[in-house]
Amino acid sequence: MKEITERQKEVLNYISAFTEENSFPPTVREISTHFGISLRAIQDHLAALQKKGYLSESNKRSRSIKVLSDLREKESKLYVGKVPLLGTVAAGKPLLSEENLDGYVNLTEPFVRPGKSYFALRVRGESMINAGILDGDLAVIEQSSTALDGQIIVAVIDDAITLKRYYKESERVRLQPENPAFQAIYCQDVRIVGILSNIVRTY
Repeated sequence: MKEITERQKEVLNYISAFTEENSFPPTVREISTHFGISLRAIQDHLAALQKKGYLSESNKRSRSIKVLSDLREKESKLYVGKVPLLGTVAAGKPLLSEENLDGYVNLTEPFVRPGKSYFALRVRGESMINAGILDGDLAVIEQSSTALDGQIIVAVIDDAITLKRYYKESERVRLQPENPAFQAIYCQDVRIVGILSNIVRTY
């Protein structure tokens, strides 16, 4: 289908909503009154919407406007991802094992995107507050075993998990907190399990 203008989109959405609420479509005059523009201008919009395949209309009958393609339905069909929420991860258990599952959260774009795998963790502590990550936030993590310098990652060290900024140095890895009250973690062997994708905060 061809693209439509913002005004045509508004007209189409108004017709859809009016029809849904009243069980019959609006007249051209009612649309004109609603938008405060001339009958001629509305007729031009309706003609364009018909030409582009969004509407049908019979010139011989009143209230004959019929929506063929509802933009509101298309806009509401966002991708929804069912993301596993992990509880406190016990030593010795794989991070994404069933024992660690604390339920699921449904997230839409842009928090999650089709074709990628995610998990969510509840943030504990204040080591990343200068990156805008607060205690109690929900961290949405894209599963990955590699990371670039400066990315915020979830790493497993000695069976414990941590959320820190990742830096690869010549002889070691530095996991840097974003709070001067906390010390960096230096280690030789870090298992990266994901990269921070988004933070979800509720008030």
